[in-house]
Amino acid sequence: MKRIHTFCAALLMPMLLMAQPGRLVQPQMPVQPQMPIQPQRPMQPQATSIDAELQKLLVAEGAISALYVEEVDEKKIVEKAILGMLEELDPHSTYLTAEENDKSNETLMGSFDGIGVQFNMVEDTLFIVQPIPDGPSERVGVLPGDRIVTVNDTTIAGVKMSQEAIMKRLRGPRGTKVNLGIVRRGVKETLRFTVTRDKIPVNTVDAAYMIRPGVGYIKLSGFGATTVEEFEQKLTELRGQGAQSLILDLQGNGGGLLMAAVGLANEFLNRDQLVVYTEGRRQPKSGYLADGRGRFRDGKLVVLIDEYSASASEIVSGAVQDWDRATIVGRRSFGKGLVQRPIEFHDGSLIRLTVAKYYTPVGRCIQKPYGKDVDYGDDIEERLRHGELTNRDSIHFPDSLKYSTMVQKRTVYGGGGIMPDIFVPLDTTRVNQYYRNVTAKNVVFNTSFKYVERNRRSLQRRYRTFEDFNRSFEVGPDVLRMFLDLAKDEKVEYDEAQYLDQLPIFKIQLKATIARLLWGMNAYYQVIQELDETIQRAVVYMETGQ
Repeated sequence: MKRIHTFCAALLMPMLLMAQPGRLVQPQMPVQPQMPIQPQRPMQPQATSIDAELQKLLVAEGAISALYVEEVDEKKIVEKAILGMLEELDPHSTYLTAEENDKSNETLMGSFDGIGVQFNMVEDTLFIVQPIPDGPSERVGVLPGDRIVTVNDTTIAGVKMSQEAIMKRLRGPRGTKVNLGIVRRGVKETLRFTVTRDKIPVNTVDAAYMIRPGVGYIKLSGFGATTVEEFEQKLTELRGQGAQSLILDLQGNGGGLLMAAVGLANEFLNRDQLVVYTEGRRQPKSGYLADGRGRFRDGKLVVLIDEYSASASEIVSGAVQDWDRATIVGRRSFGKGLVQRPIEFHDGSLIRLTVAKYYTPVGRCIQKPYGKDVDYGDDIEERLRHGELTNRDSIHFPDSLKYSTMVQKRTVYGGGGIMPDIFVPLDTTRVNQYYRNVTAKNVVFNTSFKYVERNRRSLQRRYRTFEDFNRSFEVGPDVLRMFLDLAKDEKVEYDEAQYLDQLPIFKIQLKATIARLLWGMNAYYQVIQELDETIQRAVVYMETGQ
């Protein structure tokens, strides 16, 4: 079945953003549409040859249902017909079953019902990385490092149960109860907890901290219903710590809700500055203007993007680049600029049908080319083969794709995606085959988890705060010995030269993952940033202006 890519999920038409069945959701962000946008009804076919084609489709389905030699699953063949029609369109018009629709709504609406834990599956066992702060599991005493072995007396550990099947057992309606059997290091018997499921927030700000004196850093993983609120809260905290400049990291951010993108761009732009506009064959041109009440309209701003930054990420980066409000650092973004409108069916399934394209304020179409002669799915690999990801000199644009920014009249480029102002090449020579093999087997995480599981209390006694840990902790021989043993257990062939070559990277990754297990994702990013050349280039630009 054709499914929407994870990095470009659900960028919907305004006024219908992830609406629940039968209910319209009004935009909440303080932005002004350039012109009124009314909820649209599905287009009615004109009394033309379309009528004949629809009749043909109905007759075919009716004949199959009534006359076929064997019994048929009508729901299945209708879904196949819908998928066949969508295959003839663009790469992002898609069909979702009712279950898939519900799952996508959970992420974008900012919450789901569950027990409230971050977890990893290690050797067929669910390990708790971190309970959600003040979530239902933390409230009953579930701790980091605990292993869930039973759910309502059903064994889930060591029985080859799929992660999806485990999640179905853990999730459920708010207010219902689930009984967990938990194994905890140092405790002989299995512990029993009854957790009352609750609304669990889905946060989109992964990290926010002071990366240098006067410079704040915010990492955004997606664009959901709570993104602007989360951003404003973190910005206030950073301002309290002296942040006057900001690095906004949208690397790998696959997008999300249109209004979240518009609301975030609004934080940086002045009143009546255009954020984005849409236009399609049956959709008149309409756009969004900033309201002038954004909280970071002054101060140096750098936005980080890469080849996996898509849709909502491109709306934000395109807007601040066109208005000369920010410097864009990284590599050309993915190029997903199609507007999907949800058309829901009676059973909760829906079509997300492309009805328009997104354009930046100066008129650049965000969407990259697609069609029968374009290998859309392999575009990133094509960029790598052609040298675009590693050498800026390999990138050439015709004059027709050159545009001028709104204020400084700098040259920016169209043609799909957002081209950065400062290019940071992808270093394809940095890692070797031994590193790839270790990564494929998840050895770094498993080593960190086992080390923290054995030493959590002593580590917490020795390092009272993350700052103490970051300043003093070093990955020593005991951790590295455990790392090599686990790699051997996973049948990773040892190569001493390649291991020593990658050792500085392994040490940083191990330290970052240990920090995550002890203090959360914010700590992880503060350690791992040392390996991110785009972040380091942005810091240099903040300090030198070059």
